[in-house]
Amino acid sequence: MKVLNPGERSVLVQYVQLALNRAGYDIRKDGILGENTCRALRQFLRKKSGEEFNCKIDDVVWGKLFPYLKGYTMHEIKSGDTLWGIAANYDTSVSVIMTANPTVNPLALRTGSILAIPFSFSLVAEDVAYTSYLNDWILEGLTVRYPFLVQGNIGKSAMGKEIPYLRIGTGEREVFYSGAYHANEWITTPVLLKFAEEYAHAFAAGRMLYTVQTAWLFYGFSLYLVPMVNPDGVDLVNGVLEEGASLEEAERIAADYPRIPFPNGWKANIEGIDLNLQFPAGWENARNIKFAMGFTTPAPRDYVGEAPLVAPESRSVYEFTRAHNFSLILAYHAQGEVIYWRYLDYEPADSRRIAEYFGEVSGYRVEETPSASGYAGFKDWFIQEYNRPGYTIEVGMGVSPLPMSQFAGIYEDNRLILEGGMTELVR
Repeated sequence: MKVLNPGERSVLVQYVQLALNRAGYDIRKDGILGENTCRALRQFLRKKSGEEFNCKIDDVVWGKLFPYLKGYTMHEIKSGDTLWGIAANYDTSVSVIMTANPTVNPLALRTGSILAIPFSFSLVAEDVAYTSYLNDWILEGLTVRYPFLVQGNIGKSAMGKEIPYLRIGTGEREVFYSGAYHANEWITTPVLLKFAEEYAHAFAAGRMLYTVQTAWLFYGFSLYLVPMVNPDGVDLVNGVLEEGASLEEAERIAADYPRIPFPNGWKANIEGIDLNLQFPAGWENARNIKFAMGFTTPAPRDYVGEAPLVAPESRSVYEFTRAHNFSLILAYHAQGEVIYWRYLDYEPADSRRIAEYFGEVSGYRVEETPSASGYAGFKDWFIQEYNRPGYTIEVGMGVSPLPMSQFAGIYEDNRLILEGGMTELVR
């Protein structure tokens, strides 16, 4: 992790402040490593180790903060330990510990064995910007808290970052939700992560999600989630991309388009290719449209690439889809509060009915994709290739990146869409 020094301003400082909040320190998450944050950090570190630290955040300090970002710590069982005592010591519950450690006998703890201890707070933060770091930490924490979840990777980004997925459920019918194709639309990442957390929490507790029993969902469907298709681009927009050739090339590309704000206007992957203009469904039409708009070379947005599927992130989504048998896909974008459901004259069975249900429960408009954006998207290719329901969901209103102040409303609008992507398949 990057070393942070006093006075630094960064999304990474927000994560330090988030960890300190969760550890009980009341400071603002303003992204500034100022006096109040430093004071809280010193108190936190003194309590943890009994030592004095300056306000430099290096690997040692990050290591002490990580449990509060990943939502769990590890505990070595000592003679005399009980689950009830351990739970009280970490301000959590026995049931949460048992969910994370399903093979443990609470009446016969083995001295020297290691337990994962989840904390009581929700993992998905609703007031900080998202990056590939936070996405990875949350996914790790979810799989520790809920070991019935399965994590893997669909491939790697242009810079070699892994693109993780999460699978919830063991059912035969497969469904696929994905987000953050466009770098400045990263608010779609916590939408999918929060749904995963709420679903997993409800299943572990043996209760309903929103309108159905989670056991019925879990054993009837296999839900695959890719919360962040474009990790390099998201990290660029939120200022945490490491210094080097990739950042320099992105800055050079952006300089050719001075009317597009940098980095906030960046939608593409780090190589300047729009990941949702890369799929083999009318790609030549998309090229003609975008070339006519002036996007003929790598750009912050709207460049289709030299050919379909040359961007590794898009190819990973394509190959992952080909390797599965998805009955329905949702591709999350921002903004506009609109649902796009058709590709050309394709109208898969039930796709209109499901789209109308999504519109009803969300309040979003249900429309056909505008012609200028009507080709080469993931939804377009999925419908063309499989003749099954596929949807682009545009969340929120305004100019991307949307502020996290919109998140609660966005999630409320979309939670029944996310549940309905499974339940509506069997109506």
